[in-house]
Amino acid sequence: MHGVMFLCHWEFWRLCWECVSRPYTVLFCSVTASLLLWGCKCQRPALVCSEAFRAFLHKHCPVVTEHFRPTPWCWEGRFQTIANAFLKSRPPINYRNELIRTDDGGQISLDWVDNHTSTAYPESSTRPTVLFLPGLTGNSREPYVIHAIRQAIFRGYRCVVFHYRGFGGEELLTPVTYCGASTSDFECAVQHVKALFPDSPLLGAGVSMGGIMLLNYLANKGAESGLVAGFTISVAWDVQKSCDSMEKPLNLLLFNRRLARGLCETVIKHRNVLQKVVDVDYVVKARNLREFDERFTTRIFGYKSCAEYFQDASPAFKLHNTTVPILCLNAADDPFSPQNGFPLATVKQLPNVALMVTAHGGHIAFMQGLFPRSEGLMEHLFGQFAQAVFEHPEDLKEACGISDILMS
Repeated sequence: MHGVMFLCHWEFWRLCWECVSRPYTVLFCSVTASLLLWGCKCQRPALVCSEAFRAFLHKHCPVVTEHFRPTPWCWEGRFQTIANAFLKSRPPINYRNELIRTDDGGQISLDWVDNHTSTAYPESSTRPTVLFLPGLTGNSREPYVIHAIRQAIFRGYRCVVFHYRGFGGEELLTPVTYCGASTSDFECAVQHVKALFPDSPLLGAGVSMGGIMLLNYLANKGAESGLVAGFTISVAWDVQKSCDSMEKPLNLLLFNRRLARGLCETVIKHRNVLQKVVDVDYVVKARNLREFDERFTTRIFGYKSCAEYFQDASPAFKLHNTTVPILCLNAADDPFSPQNGFPLATVKQLPNVALMVTAHGGHIAFMQGLFPRSEGLMEHLFGQFAQAVFEHPEDLKEACGISDILMS
C-alpha cells in the first residue's frame, strides 16, 4: 500500500515538473512575474516644493502627476543607465557652430539650432532660447541633448548647446579646461547669447555635470543671471557623496573608470597646451575620477585638496542663493547621485525650487515602454516645463514669489 502511494506521489511530482519545465510555461511565468514586478515599480514621482510652485506645475506640467512606469525588463538604476546609452536613438540634427573668445584668450564652442521655420515665434529677436549644458564628457551629439532639442524645436524655440573647453571639437588655446565650480565660461556664453538676442527669454537646461554648473552659476549670479529659469536632470547634489557612490565596486567597474579614461584621453589630445601647467604623464595614469581630480582639476583651478573642490562644486550648499524658478529631476536609484545627497530639507524651504524624484530611472535614463528608443520622462518633463516658462511667465513668477525687479 505504501509503495503504491509512493508511486502516486512520484508520478504527481513528475507530471508537475514536466508541466513547469515546458518552454511556454517558463515564458508565461517569466512574463507574468515581470509584469507583476513592473506593476510594483509603477509609482507617482515625489515632488518636493512649495504649494504654490506645486500648483503651477500640476497645471502646466501634467507629467509630474503621472505614474512613472520604467521599462519592465530594465528598471534597476545601473541597468537603465547602461541600456539607455546603447538604445537611445540619435535623430539627425543640423547645427550651426560658432566659436567665441573668452577674456583669458580661450575659446568656447557653441552649436546653434536657430529654428528659422518657427511658426509659433516667427520673429527671431523675441524667439525664446534654450541654452543646454551637457554631461561630464558630453557634447551636442548626445541622445539626451538631441531629443530635448527636438522638444524645444517642436514648440518653436531657438536652441544653443554650450561646450566645455576642449570638448566641442575646437582647439584648446589656453591651459584651462572646466570644472563644476567654475562658471566663468558659461557666464561668457550667457552674455554672448543675451547680447545677440536681448529681447529673447533665456532658459538654462543642464544635465549631470551641466546641471551642477548651471545651479552653481544661478547661485553665484542671483538676480543677475540673465536666465528666466533653470532645468536640471540627474544632478549630483553633493559631489563628495557622489564620488563615494561611484567608488563602490560595481559602479567603479561600470562607470567610474570609463569616465576617468575619457577625461584622460582629452588631456592627451591637448597635451601640448596642458603640459605647461600639469604633469600630463602623471595625470593620464589616473584610474578613477577622484584620482583625476586630485592630479588635474585641483591643480588647474587652485584647490588645496579634492575635499575643498568637492565642497565648492556641490550645488546643494548654494541652492539657497538662487532666485529664478528651477525644476530638477533625479532618480532615487541613480548610481552617480545617491539619494542621501538630495537637499530635500533645503528645497522645502525655497519658494523657487522644485525637486522631482522618481523611485527608478538611473542616471540620465528614465526609460519607459518595452522599446525605449525615443523620448521618455525627462524629455517630456523638459518640454512641458520650457513651455510653461515661456508661455506663462507671470504665473510662474507669482508661484515662486519672484518680483519683476528680481527677474529683470
